[in-house]
Amino acid sequence: MFQLKLDPLTGNSEWVVIEENEDVPESSQEPLLATTSYLDMLNDSYRNRAYRLAIDKMVTKSCHVLDIGAGTGLLSMMAARAMGSSDSTTSLNTKGMVTACESYLPMVKLMKKVLHVNGMGRNIKVINKRSDELEVGVDIDSRADILVSEILDSELLGEGLIPTLQHAHDRLLVENPLTVPYRATTYGQFNLSIRGLLATWSLFNSEKLSEPFKIFEFDFWKRPDSHGETELQIKSTDDGRVHAVVSWWVLQLDREGTIFYSTAPRWISLPIHKSTGNWCDHWKQCVWFIPGKGMSICKGEELLFHALHTETSVSYELKSQIPITDERQHNLNAKDFQLALPPERIAIYGDGEWRLSMVMAMRNALQGRVQPLCVVADDSVFLTICVARLSKTAHVLSLLPGLGDKGAQYLRTVADPNCFSIDRVEILQKGKKCLTMDDTQQKKVDLLIGEPYYFGNDGMLPWQNLRFWKERSKLDPVLSKEVIIMPFKGILKACAIFCPDIWNSRRSLSKIEGFDHAVVNTSLGACGDLPAPKDGPCLPFFTWQCGEIKKLSNVFTVMEFDFSKPISPCQGKVQVEFTEPGLCHGFALWIDWVLDSENSIVISTGPDKRYWKQGVKLMAKPVAVGFEESGRTDLCSSTLVEASFDPSNGELNVQHTFS
Repeated sequence: MFQLKLDPLTGNSEWVVIEENEDVPESSQEPLLATTSYLDMLNDSYRNRAYRLAIDKMVTKSCHVLDIGAGTGLLSMMAARAMGSSDSTTSLNTKGMVTACESYLPMVKLMKKVLHVNGMGRNIKVINKRSDELEVGVDIDSRADILVSEILDSELLGEGLIPTLQHAHDRLLVENPLTVPYRATTYGQFNLSIRGLLATWSLFNSEKLSEPFKIFEFDFWKRPDSHGETELQIKSTDDGRVHAVVSWWVLQLDREGTIFYSTAPRWISLPIHKSTGNWCDHWKQCVWFIPGKGMSICKGEELLFHALHTETSVSYELKSQIPITDERQHNLNAKDFQLALPPERIAIYGDGEWRLSMVMAMRNALQGRVQPLCVVADDSVFLTICVARLSKTAHVLSLLPGLGDKGAQYLRTVADPNCFSIDRVEILQKGKKCLTMDDTQQKKVDLLIGEPYYFGNDGMLPWQNLRFWKERSKLDPVLSKEVIIMPFKGILKACAIFCPDIWNSRRSLSKIEGFDHAVVNTSLGACGDLPAPKDGPCLPFFTWQCGEIKKLSNVFTVMEFDFSKPISPCQGKVQVEFTEPGLCHGFALWIDWVLDSENSIVISTGPDKRYWKQGVKLMAKPVAVGFEESGRTDLCSSTLVEASFDPSNGELNVQHTFS
């Protein structure tokens, strides 16, 4: 088997061989699994209970149950127990069996440990394949009577739900099978503004412009269609301007419709969407932004909402019912070219303060330069357009390592409306690893710039955007002696935080619905009561979305990254005093990008900036902290934070010592 490994500082991927029969040490297995969402999902008690109730209700006799995407085997064990097959001394009879299908080999190895600990090793047949590789008569003896699965992402379809169900119904399931879940329904709601939406995403309901409406319904118990579309008339509930459609989904887990699981935002109060209020990170709502200034609507006005889904994605079209010709009429044709960027990146581009800072820095950098050669080292179409507009003589070479041809097509599309000649913008040819003097027509680079932003890196840790530093180092031979580099440096910032919801989502596991899962804790990077407690991995979060968060110290600088020089190892050490009493669960870390050498223009990506993810380093156990003036002797008043950055792999190692 092969494991795909990504180098965040180069963007290159390589396949690492994992031997199927090799007994992989847990220490080497941890990096493969500790940054996944398995632990967060297994800590979701609402999800676990809903599946257990539905499986107990549906699996009432000996039969063949197929679990697709089995993970740790939790659903498989629930099914085996429901058939009365949990006795480790007996194997399943010929009429009762559970097949656990899991394609990810490190997880298969972990699942087998879980099954062994729970005495289920003989009761569940584990197959290390994709479900669409299974064959009746080869891998399994017969078609399955019941399907249990959880192959869902936040948009529902992104993990291949439709093709997986199609193949299962065609090749692996009996006619009219039972399924858990039984049905999934997607919902939507119109929301007011990008800034308002991001500020109130999970908290309030004052920004909504419609009631929730049903979009698509997917039945697990029958073969789904590859494509579908629906057209709805949605009445607005207030005056305003629609900037976005928020969408989520609800699972009906049983056939009768008594057991549900919802990913709805907290402002939804309908009975079908009820939730425990517990924060979790494995599923979120999705946001579809309407391009431009959105659509102006009046209370009571009906909008025509058109939705289309393929096998793996959905798209929306929105237009007014009123035959008018002013700016209220907005019709997005799905066939027109669109540059699909993540919602947070769109929000950043829509932020006036951010744009002003970038434009000001670019203006200063271009001042007095005639026919400068500017290289945009990342995927910033914004900076490419900005330079081309601000300087009528600049030649812009944009690398677009992630966006590639799509980014190039977008730049050609927006050149005329933005008043620049596309002839002055050149995109590095696809597949080329690095610039040479031949690419620049023997001219040295005057400006090397980036946001930095790399398409596809949106879910990564803040310092993985130090790929810009790596790119700058590769380009060193073509840089002029007076080159201006923007950003000029990065500053790693941090603060101690109280974050019980994040910590609890990553806490160590014991029993889940009656099944022992303690064996997975080390491999999944859990925190909490462990035989050999150690800190959890550093994970990316939008901390403002993560339930209760409180700063326990002032913001402090850990280390700096100087982009005027080639990439090199960095270290930092700082003694931090606590300014607030409470339980310290860990540290939030982020990078402030200093755009100019005068340190006058700084873009912060800290917790108070909602468009960026921060890294959160969780401790093995929360520590009671406070300040010396409190008079309490049982509180830690300070901590020594040490960090080191390794440019060979992009890893940031953070250690702390309390005192």
